[in-house]
Amino acid sequence: MTETITKHTALHGKHEALGASFTDFGGWDMPLKYGSELAEHKAVRSTAGLFDLSHMGEVWVSGPQAASALNTALAGNFALMKVGKAKYSLILNEAGKIIDDLIVYRMEDEKYLVVPNAGNAPVVAAELAKRAEGFDAQVQDASADESLIAVQGPNAEAIVAKLAADEAGAAIVTEMKYYSAAYTKLGGVDAILARTGYTGEDGFELIIKNADAAGLWDTIVEIGKDHELVPCGLAARDSLRLEAGMPLYGNELSLERTPFDAGLGAVVSFKKEEDFVGRSALEAVREQTPARKLVGLKGLGKRAGRGGYAIVKDGAVIGEITSGQPSPTLGYPVGLGYVDAAFSEVGTELEVDLRGKTLPFVVVELPFYTRAK
Repeated sequence: MTETITKHTALHGKHEALGASFTDFGGWDMPLKYGSELAEHKAVRSTAGLFDLSHMGEVWVSGPQAASALNTALAGNFALMKVGKAKYSLILNEAGKIIDDLIVYRMEDEKYLVVPNAGNAPVVAAELAKRAEGFDAQVQDASADESLIAVQGPNAEAIVAKLAADEAGAAIVTEMKYYSAAYTKLGGVDAILARTGYTGEDGFELIIKNADAAGLWDTIVEIGKDHELVPCGLAARDSLRLEAGMPLYGNELSLERTPFDAGLGAVVSFKKEEDFVGRSALEAVREQTPARKLVGLKGLGKRAGRGGYAIVKDGAVIGEITSGQPSPTLGYPVGLGYVDAAFSEVGTELEVDLRGKTLPFVVVELPFYTRAK
């Protein structure tokens, strides 16, 4: 018996009107594609793409001890962040395994915005509230009230700048650095604007109230007509993030993995004084080589490995693909997967079992694709 999908974003009607194909993602009915997922992918790489990411969570942590609460709850160090900056981080369990990866924005001295993944948002909000107990800090889950729209691609800056009411507003857009954020007004509505994304391209994410989402979407579509903007679904988002070597929770990241397994050890701050959840477990294995490591794999043939396919060396299974497909930009198969540490060095030749037939792959540096600056 399948679970009934009950969650719709405030933009669901817009997607229906555009003829989107839908898919269940974390209990949300989300657009998979509007037409050709290949065309949507290529639009983001060459012009611009528009995404509804309103299934993502928005959790506010505020108060005099907000930084200390977050330093205890998450793996990073947020006391050192400047206002207006963003930081990629992880929330771990006591065993040091990954509950979710997320982005934290310091919007004010004593106010942070945490954006977790869609399916994990309720769990993350509950964990943050629990871990903030005893601190002079408040946790507010605003996920049900806020929408998130992303504009990604080479033309993203020009499109978003035109949403500003005046030159000063446009300057906030054009002068914003990567992994920064600001309160501003765009398309006539109050917004949080962040220069972040999940595509490997330049781009912005706009957080607004649900009531403002449809109007802002229409405004962006209208402005985007002069910049070859294309509405994009989750299929293109997945192929874009894979080319950029970005992990996806449920594929590369899970409760089975530590940050060290996933190559995310640098995200963990052992210098901060707080005893963050999972610290003891990670310190115990900090100097050890993980049994398996996450690597990038380039296919030397035409067929791609898919999630769950075995990775083989000399006839023995030494790993498993977590994400894989043909790269629309690069023209060859790419994949992420975990392999025994002994076979994780760049240049190592391996094979992937594609349902009974093994084809050659090689371990390569990540990301597969890097945009021209």
